Amino acid sequence: MAVAQVRDVAALAGVSPATVSNALNHPHKVSPATLTRIQAAIDELGYIRNDAARQLRAGTNDAIGLIVLDIANPFYIDVARGVENILLAAQRPLIMGNSSQEAGRETTYLDLFEQQHTSGVLISPVADVMDRLRRLRDRGTSVVLVDRMGRAEEFSSVAIDDSVGGRIAIEHLLSIGRRRIAFIGGPADVAPITNRLNAARATVEAHGSGEITFVETDIMTAEAGRLGMEHLLDQPKPKLPDAVFAANDLLALGVLQALTLRGISVPDDIAIVGYDDIDFAASAAIPLTSVRQPALQMGSTAAQLLLDVIADPAASKVEHVTLEPELVIRRSTSG
Repeated sequence: MAVAQVRDVAALAGVSPATVSNALNHPHKVSPATLTRIQAAIDELGYIRNDAARQLRAGTNDAIGLIVLDIANPFYIDVARGVENILLAAQRPLIMGNSSQEAGRETTYLDLFEQQHTSGVLISPVADVMDRLRRLRDRGTSVVLVDRMGRAEEFSSVAIDDSVGGRIAIEHLLSIGRRRIAFIGGPADVAPITNRLNAARATVEAHGSGEITFVETDIMTAEAGRLGMEHLLDQPKPKLPDAVFAANDLLALGVLQALTLRGISVPDDIAIVGYDDIDFAASAAIPLTSVRQPALQMGSTAAQLLLDVIADPAASKVEHVTLEPELVIRRSTSG
């Protein structure tokens, strides 16, 4: 069966193809009676408009691009779900890219979104891509930063207050008597990691006792956490920490694995605090204390900010939304 075209709808409705085009794209230009005839013809013929072709002619694309740091991390899956919920209601498609914490992959996805003329991009940057994002914006693609604070004069953003997250994690460890605290995570030049580490150090300094040992990792995976913990365990015993604050829950799960394999008791010998509160944190062999981030809310808030900018770029002001984390205490610190 042949696919119905605009000309077929026009012939059945007794109007010109131009009138059908107006009915589809500018219905306010068509009388109600003519709209009714055109809709009846569309229903009878089963006509489906070709939005891809329309957008190509217009030089725009309704799709939204999302680039996350690590799709293997359930935190970013929840962020993507929050984005998807808003875009689905707005009838906009989502194209998701995973940078895998690699600058080259991030650039590849930005190239793709630019070539596709996506109307907006949501990104958790792994590299310094501000110049590239400015170019996208100047060419008509709106941008909102996710899990990053933007520069006040440039892009709207949604982020967690990582300074609060770092502080409440360390305050908890200090309150249960831990003083030799290892911070495992990285890379150190990723803003959320830097903020958590700086807050941890400041909290220990304000307390007046204790120390923070930083073990930097190239990536934030369970394997990286295991290797980082094994590095610490291979140090002379007087230098062993009595607590670990991991930059995310995947790292914390790797730390837990390393300690379990060495027969070290958690939390009696070493307490562990993670970050994100992914589902695996609660279901681990020893449930993890973790700093919970509202990932779904982060994604939905970022998506709505982006749609607001797309709707009226000139009128939309730059907004920075900061969400609050909370500490969820479980057996990895409470015994």
